[in-house]
Amino acid sequence: MGEVVNLRLARKAAGRAAKAGEAAANRARHGRTKAECAATAAEAARAARLLHGARRDEQD
Repeated sequence: MGEVVNLRLARKAAGRAAKAGEAAANRARHGRTKAECAATAAEAARAARLLHGARRDEQD
């Protein structure tokens, strides 16, 4: 037979885990220096230029 689980405690634990994951994502997003943010933005711009340059135009 299975283990008895208190659903209230399980629900609260799941909520805590979700909040901890969101907090970790926010720390990673907002806890960076200005130089790190600029480097990420430059990398994204470079990737966008590379992708745009590789596009094939439709010709009839």
